Amino acid sequence: MSEANSSAGEHERGEQTADENVDISTSAREAEAAENPGDEALAAAEARANENWDKYLRAAAELDNVRKRAARDVENARKYGIERFVSELLAVSDSMEAALASGEATDAAALLEGNRATLKLLGSVLAKFGVEEVDPAGEPFDPERHQAISMQESPGTESGVVLNVIQKGFTLNDRLVRPAMVIVSS
Repeated sequence: MSEANSSAGEHERGEQTADENVDISTSAREAEAAENPGDEALAAAEARANENWDKYLRAAAELDNVRKRAARDVENARKYGIERFVSELLAVSDSMEAALASGEATDAAALLEGNRATLKLLGSVLAKFGVEEVDPAGEPFDPERHQAISMQESPGTESGVVLNVIQKGFTLNDRLVRPAMVIVSS
């Protein structure tokens, strides 16, 4: 029994030693932390730095997503921006196809009237989308909106006035798309 008692005693002493070692190591850490208060501040600063780095990565990813979305939206606007315009022009195309289909069976006066109606329809579609005609006959020549193809003498007319319009010009929302080609008095 003495061996059993002695081994039990050693076992108890071993447990005490392990507990003492844990207490000593914990006490050593606490003493070390008390001696080095900068370690806790360093750990807190590292934690804040890691948190800020994570926030930065998330913000950078969000910015990248916004850029990609904006590029996709611009591309879609470029591709499909004139969709309404095209759907309105289809009525003009239908009118012209109907005129061609009935061309042989109708007389010239009816075809002329159909062409006028189609041109009027086209003009209304263009106006609906901000396209305006530049027809400067009788107005002073404006190099910003007109392209002179020749000059002609005209008695009784001031110099620099548009005499004839060879080709009408067009603006889109007050921005010149095509200048009017004109003959100007000299």
